[in-house]
Amino acid sequence: MNDAAKEEIRERLAVEDVIGQYIELKRAGRNLKGHSPWGTDRTPSFMVSPEKGIWHDFSSNKGGDIFSFVMEMEGITFREALEKLAQQAGVELKRYSGDDKAVAERKRRLYEALELATKYFQTCLVRNKAVCKYVFYERHLNRGTVENFRIGYAPMSGNALTNFLKKRGFSAQELEDAGLVNRFGGDLFKGRMMIPLMDQGGRVIGFTGRIVDANAKDTPKYLNTPETMLYNKGRHIFGLSQARDAIRRSEFVVVVEGNMDVISSHQAGVREAVATAGTAMTENHLKAFSRMTNDIRLAYDGDEAGVRAAERAIAMASKFGIYLSVIDDYHGCKDADELIQKDAKLWQEAVQSYRPALEWILEQYEAKYNLKTEKGFQEYAKEAKRLIDGIDASDTVLREKYERMVSKRLGISLEAFRAKKVRQEVKRLKKGAAVVKNTTSEISRAEKNLAALVTCGKAKVEDGLVLGDLERAELELIFEEQYASWSAEEQQREAEVLCRTVTKERLAQRRQELSVRIREAEENHDDELLNQLMAEMNELIREK
Repeated sequence: MNDAAKEEIRERLAVEDVIGQYIELKRAGRNLKGHSPWGTDRTPSFMVSPEKGIWHDFSSNKGGDIFSFVMEMEGITFREALEKLAQQAGVELKRYSGDDKAVAERKRRLYEALELATKYFQTCLVRNKAVCKYVFYERHLNRGTVENFRIGYAPMSGNALTNFLKKRGFSAQELEDAGLVNRFGGDLFKGRMMIPLMDQGGRVIGFTGRIVDANAKDTPKYLNTPETMLYNKGRHIFGLSQARDAIRRSEFVVVVEGNMDVISSHQAGVREAVATAGTAMTENHLKAFSRMTNDIRLAYDGDEAGVRAAERAIAMASKFGIYLSVIDDYHGCKDADELIQKDAKLWQEAVQSYRPALEWILEQYEAKYNLKTEKGFQEYAKEAKRLIDGIDASDTVLREKYERMVSKRLGISLEAFRAKKVRQEVKRLKKGAAVVKNTTSEISRAEKNLAALVTCGKAKVEDGLVLGDLERAELELIFEEQYASWSAEEQQREAEVLCRTVTKERLAQRRQELSVRIREAEENHDDELLNQLMAEMNELIREK
């Protein structure tokens, strides 16, 4: 289905028209030029080829067709980009679906039920003076914020929402699939301030309900929609649809702990704030963030849960080339929401006073362990090495920075801290902190440029160096823009430099792959294979 639909959409939508909705393009010969929407280029580095239907951004090393562009700009999945462009092109995706029709119809009904539920909750809020007092005066939310986040109220009376939706033609099964009913088939949410959970396009996919009666007993303060066809806890990012434009303008995102922190932050002028369910950040969350920015600022508590959450994020962030930092200056308040209630300006200042996440975590460990005792010294050294070994192996500068920082703090030599380097890498991977980069989907700038020189120019590569499978149209665009005016000798010299860079990148990749295999060999108690792999790892370390 997708291939046929994509082709029809491509035929109907010119690449320059789609991209022109986001950035200003000017004619440059056969191509069009503009400033990168992701970089800080002084001269236009974004190229569009109307003939080939593709684009390439030289400042960020991104490229592709209209679908990849919309995915990058909007921070959405391919399916969402397909639906968005299909709507622009007037293409009905249903015509290309067979078995998907029933699923698509089920989802459409769920979206409709949740949208009606949202409007119902909003109406109930307006009609209840006591709850309005709670929302506007106790929670200090203004009308614009309530409207922007579509906040409402679920009444206590009977099964009001269930009855309302059934009268609108929705079945009991559809209400269950939407996550709106309890195990008895009645209203799941009662007596709660309702906060809709929205997807990146702003469609309601679920709810968070906060109890309004402070004296209520035997009931959780917050109640969330269970996982459904539409809502997935590990993928959802609260507030992203409202924060997306601000994130793109500011080029950073602030990840806070709770939904109310997000809402208060937006009202306080920091509209880059979002939250992940239960603090836990997943690779899916990081992938969504990386489409918009590589600057992620965590506003977590300094307690054990906050530290562990930041640790997990560090271990994953290096895979996506993300700069992870921490906001921790709460002026004695426990979280962002409390600080905003105290003084919104202090929160605005705190967001700009961020620190490297790893540095912050190391400081938490210094406070936790007594370095004057042997046990504290050993525990701190072990935790610090585990964290540092979680940094991407190819980022040698950053790793050395923290190795020197910790060794100085411990009063030992850098060499002593690095002792048993190979073994430590195995231990690091055994704990699951390492991630292997997907070089098939994330091809480096050096390899793309080298492939352009070899494919479209006159350069030759070293024997044995095989380049990845890359789109010729994008390579032609890179070559035309960067190398077309170069002589054969200049192209060859550039190719030789790039060959060395690509070789180094692949060496780092090989080390990571070996590390994974070493971990597996240890887990399987395969000593013969383990010794062989360890020998290969030592050889690679010497080559470096």
